[in-house]
Amino acid sequence: MTLQQLNYFLAAIDFGTISKAAEALHISQPSLSDQILRLESEMGTHLFIRTNRRLILTEAGLRLEPHARATTQAAQRGYEAVQSVRQLKDGLASFGTFSSAYQYFLADLICEFRARYPGVRMRLVGTNSSEVARSVIDGEIEAGLVMLPVNNKNLVISEPVWSTQIGYISASDARLEGSKDMQALLNAPLILSEATWHNSDPIRRLLNQRAQEIGARLEPIIEVEHQATALELAARGLGDLIATRPILHHLGYSDKLKWVPIEPPAFEVFAFIHRADTAISSATREMMQLMRRYLQEVQMAYSHIEC
Repeated sequence: MTLQQLNYFLAAIDFGTISKAAEALHISQPSLSDQILRLESEMGTHLFIRTNRRLILTEAGLRLEPHARATTQAAQRGYEAVQSVRQLKDGLASFGTFSSAYQYFLADLICEFRARYPGVRMRLVGTNSSEVARSVIDGEIEAGLVMLPVNNKNLVISEPVWSTQIGYISASDARLEGSKDMQALLNAPLILSEATWHNSDPIRRLLNQRAQEIGARLEPIIEVEHQATALELAARGLGDLIATRPILHHLGYSDKLKWVPIEPPAFEVFAFIHRADTAISSATREMMQLMRRYLQEVQMAYSHIEC
């Protein structure tokens, strides 16, 4: 038994004859007759008494009719529910992102998305790329924007969508002098963010790896959770930090703090991720497209200081 057969069965009831039902459905009369005969064959009994003037339901046909209508109506409601999600009339967009995104553009992105798709619910999580990757892998959210590298188990990773150089930031001109290689960083009064994720944060992993290569261990004088806090502490002269020029300028510290590159050069590289075995919903895909645009705008806004 198929939905098509049930729809044809109901059309025959509603229009009274095979010919009128076929005309209304824009199919040939033999095609409609064949499907009804197949349905009767599966049921093992006749559903209609066929007269010269009109189809008359048998007792079996009378019993089937309410169930056929309920089934076809439920199928239509299911189709409409899926279409409303596809057309972004409702549904859920779930996404994770790194902490700095909140500083750059996240509020504007949320406002624009809600204005476009007021019926779609939103769930945005994440303070660190490692946390976002774990949430995507575990199926807690559909997709994310992360700094590479991350655990890529069962993940599809997009091409890089943003890359920006990291450097040494200080309020002290004296401490900005000289090459900022790993030996210099080991002797510096560093304030490092991502305290909770210090073992898995991409930048801190890179710095720790470089320290290990020369037989040393990186020991910051202060660890905090958020980069904005580290910048404020550095501006007050409590120490120095490792960060990018765009975040320094965006948070308004460019008049108090100065930036020089670390050696060898290192970059924050960002990409989108999603599970390899799960399709992304239309709502989350649209959010990713919007985020891609906002990232391009951030890059353009700070391109003059990245040269």
